[in-house]
Amino acid sequence: MSQISPPASSKVLPAHGSEPAAARALRVAGAVCLVLMPLAMWLANRSAPLMLGLAAAAFLGAGLLSGPATAVLARLRALLSAPLALAVVAFLAWALVSIGWSHNPSMSLRAWGELVLPIVFALAIAASGQLQRSPVLLRALALAIIVASGLLVFELASGLSQRSALGSGKMMSFVFNRPAVVLLLLAAPTVHALWSRPAAGLPDRALAALLAVIVVVFVFRSESEAAKLGALVLIACWALARVAPRIALAGTALAFVLTMAVAPVLGPMAEKLVPSFVLNRLDVMSAQARIDIWDSFGEVARARPIAGAGFGTSATMHLHPVAPEVSAEHRTLLEVGHPHDMPLQAWAETGAVGAGLLTLAGLLLLAWLRRLPAAEQAPRLALFAAAFSIATVGHGAWQGWWIAGLGAATLLFCRDAASRQGDSHV
Repeated sequence: MSQISPPASSKVLPAHGSEPAAARALRVAGAVCLVLMPLAMWLANRSAPLMLGLAAAAFLGAGLLSGPATAVLARLRALLSAPLALAVVAFLAWALVSIGWSHNPSMSLRAWGELVLPIVFALAIAASGQLQRSPVLLRALALAIIVASGLLVFELASGLSQRSALGSGKMMSFVFNRPAVVLLLLAAPTVHALWSRPAAGLPDRALAALLAVIVVVFVFRSESEAAKLGALVLIACWALARVAPRIALAGTALAFVLTMAVAPVLGPMAEKLVPSFVLNRLDVMSAQARIDIWDSFGEVARARPIAGAGFGTSATMHLHPVAPEVSAEHRTLLEVGHPHDMPLQAWAETGAVGAGLLTLAGLLLLAWLRRLPAAEQAPRLALFAAAFSIATVGHGAWQGWWIAGLGAATLLFCRDAASRQGDSHV
């Protein structure tokens, strides 16, 4: 969610007269790929990495055609030298090392690649210096999210009639859970940019308001309890951060650190602290089953507290040598494939080292947000809190669609030369 400011010596956007037509065409193509991401997620609920990858190829090509490759490399070095980036790179390196004690290294390596690729795509777009949050891009993206949300609401209301007519995809409504999360992530920076840009008028603010309402309607119409929790946290944190930014930031940081710290004992804590009548009311979320899963993977985390069981091992943890160390009553649920809690998955797979590096990365991001004015801090902090809330009840921590959605939302929060200069072209 950082603001990308290219080095002063690098020329980001050449004048139209001197810029190759191919570079302009590629930049437009990259923007189109980002705009189409919401609709692609409606059609295929894992397609976010593909759209981000196509956008990265187009933007990177535009950057290389518009100026010397050294300018792109200079921006990449500036991005990777930031403390937050170093913490993320350290985690990725540790995750790769931990594959050495995975019971299925090829499976773990595929999981690592699924995590890394969207990060690389987002870095390539940022380093290209070609992504411009122009009014044209923002309006087109807002309309795409609105259309995708409308189509998804209609599908849910009509018993998946469109999917049935197309004859493609699973005929089950939970397939829209991933689009619900991604559209929520993309909506936050789009609403903020449309509403708060210096030249924003009534049409842009009306579009921002419509986008916010339609996405919230879709999220609460969907079956994704994670997206619903994320939406509630997003709204609450955004509102609090606008009136009391220090309290919102401190509360978010405290909740983040505590959640990461208690992940290995989350199951036992939930059993002791959550009353049974609450669990009965939350039956739609299979709350007790989720607590039982937390118990199972928590025992894995406590059995391998420092190094974990190896990155990407959750999918077949019941076959890992650590499985016999889990109590018999909890061993069966290791077959579910993921802990339904991303901090716990980080602990179980990468141990205290991996979880500590992720906690450090999160705190560095929050420290950077602290330096922003309240109007800019609020939406970014709200997205961080919402994304982490989704992570605490979400499925697989390293899934490509999830990382790509986060990457695209982060890029949309970045400042670029065009947005600062009021440039209106794509």
